[in-house]
Amino acid sequence: MSYPRKGEKQISELTNGIVDPVLAKRAGINTTLLGCWDEIAGEEFADCTRPEKIAWARRTGPGMDDRYQPGVLTIACEGARALFLTHAQGELIQRINSFFGFYAVDQIRIVQKPVSVASKRSRTPPPLKGEAARKLADMMDGIEDEKIRAAVQRLGTAMVWKRGRT
Repeated sequence: MSYPRKGEKQISELTNGIVDPVLAKRAGINTTLLGCWDEIAGEEFADCTRPEKIAWARRTGPGMDDRYQPGVLTIACEGARALFLTHAQGELIQRINSFFGFYAVDQIRIVQKPVSVASKRSRTPPPLKGEAARKLADMMDGIEDEKIRAAVQRLGTAMVWKRGRT
């Protein structure tokens, strides 16, 4: 087993340490829930849902019971799939509580809104021609590994293409 050197940390550890307290305070959730959402929601709802927040019951005041009360999970869902999510609510609550390891959520609130980010079309640069293609081929002359050679080719083509456009 190898241990990281003193002072080395993964970026995910650092960002989770910064983001988790903010998410916990504002939304009652953490990055682990967001990261595992595809597994929790399952194949059927992973692509069209996203957890938004967990609203915990307020327990302030003299007559309030000190017992723990589960929260209400707000889930963003796209369009008509919300109806199917409503029918699968019981199973989803069980999965969420299994993930947390205790009775964390007893109700789901579904909000219809877009979940997936519209992806931009990737612009694949056209193959290089003439002098530019020859220069790139000369630069890659000593590379024997085909995968590395292909990666350098793609990078060089993109760099030349982008430079020519700006």
